Amino acid sequence: MSYIHFTEEQIYRANSVDLEQFLLRQGERLIPSGRDKRLASDHSITVRGNAWYDHSAETGSLAIDFVQNFYGLPFPEAVVRLLGGETGVVYEQAKKEQPKEQKPFALPPAHTDMRRVYAYLLKGRLLDRDIVTHFAKEKLIYESCERIKNKQGEWREYHNAVFAGLDENGTARHAHKRGLYTEGGYKGNVDGSDPAYSFHHIGQSLFGRTSGRLYVFEAPIDLLSFLSLYPKDWRQHSYVALCGVAEHAMLRLLELHPHLNEIALCLDHDEAGIEAAGRLTETLAEKGYDQVSSLWSTNKDWNEDIKAGRGLPALPAEEHPQIQLCAPACDQIAGLLEGLPKNADPEKQLPDLLQRFRGHLHWGRFEQASQCMEDMAALSLFAAVREYRQMGKNKSPGELSAMLQNSFKPHQNRGKVHNRAGDLAGGLQAALSLRRADGVRTQEQKQKQADAWMDLALGCAKVIISVQANEMKQAQKEEQSQHSAMTMA
Repeated sequence: MSYIHFTEEQIYRANSVDLEQFLLRQGERLIPSGRDKRLASDHSITVRGNAWYDHSAETGSLAIDFVQNFYGLPFPEAVVRLLGGETGVVYEQAKKEQPKEQKPFALPPAHTDMRRVYAYLLKGRLLDRDIVTHFAKEKLIYESCERIKNKQGEWREYHNAVFAGLDENGTARHAHKRGLYTEGGYKGNVDGSDPAYSFHHIGQSLFGRTSGRLYVFEAPIDLLSFLSLYPKDWRQHSYVALCGVAEHAMLRLLELHPHLNEIALCLDHDEAGIEAAGRLTETLAEKGYDQVSSLWSTNKDWNEDIKAGRGLPALPAEEHPQIQLCAPACDQIAGLLEGLPKNADPEKQLPDLLQRFRGHLHWGRFEQASQCMEDMAALSLFAAVREYRQMGKNKSPGELSAMLQNSFKPHQNRGKVHNRAGDLAGGLQAALSLRRADGVRTQEQKQKQADAWMDLALGCAKVIISVQANEMKQAQKEEQSQHSAMTMA
């Protein structure tokens, strides 16, 4: 795309586009989630008005930034699309929302019985009756009954399953509601809920012993499904449903119960769950927890595993596209080493490649930008191999590829490609500054130098993988849009 000058008014209008209407016109399906709308294709992302938030990455912004991230477009193309330049469609501006007064937390009023909740959990979700009954007796699960005025001004009675979270004094501080009538229906936390106290169970002493294991889930249904699948001695272990993917409830339980020192992350087997598991593992490591593992359902989540076990259709697991792309990308980079001349000069060539990368990005030439990244990564590996040889270590292309793959974490690769040049420049400067050190270098200094070159190679690999993942997602969205258009025709 050639250079386009946008006025401040045009940028303001593009950033003010109502994302719900915009996404619906792109063929996206949206799911109600409290006052927000959640993307059916990526449950970690919610939109409201012209704002969006990625709950997995804990980041968000306004419409232009969303289109750049979600559709992998450079800034000019994102603005043009939001202004309707491609289709001639004029999108509505988001209405300014009045600040909502924060209500004090209160549990939803309870119904006189739990007939609907039991039907939903036992017949609809296929959970174990004894497991559900235990939590019901503890008053952690109940059926609510609320009279709410609908959009037509009519008063309607709504029933939900409520999953309560108590604090250390037994006081309710959190509640998660789940609709009882339709699959994929309403779910959300009650206003004023404290995220540090969500639905959980603390292990009870068994023969004088209490388990030190904490199992962590995204939602209460996931937790109960896991217990229904693996009920043996379940009461001695501890469990928490984050009611999302934020770490607050997990960390609070670990703080209150120091004996919990082994954490099993049992999140959804999809892109958002995989990223959240990586992020939570890092958070726990920073807190000193080194016994952290991830348990993955065979299907998309633990309730889908129950369905599959009963011979019913189940949603399949979704592998992370960046993980799938990582191995071939790293193998491709390592394979380029054999084609490099023995007199290659990374210190001289890398700054020029980085400058060319910036130019290609500016004009949206992603294929050429990716080629620059491949060349930069290969030269960085060349420099790392040089350091390893000086330490008496020989690294084959296969070993180097494996090292890159083992260091790659998809949750660390969510930023916009357009923002990577600065990070790469910093990594290059760090490697070059170490190289310029005077005097005879120690083994430790050589190792730091090798690590700096490997970090730079990894940074380049991340860009390549991100570009390829964006292209894959864009192709899938276009295919879905075409399918939706054919279905509606």
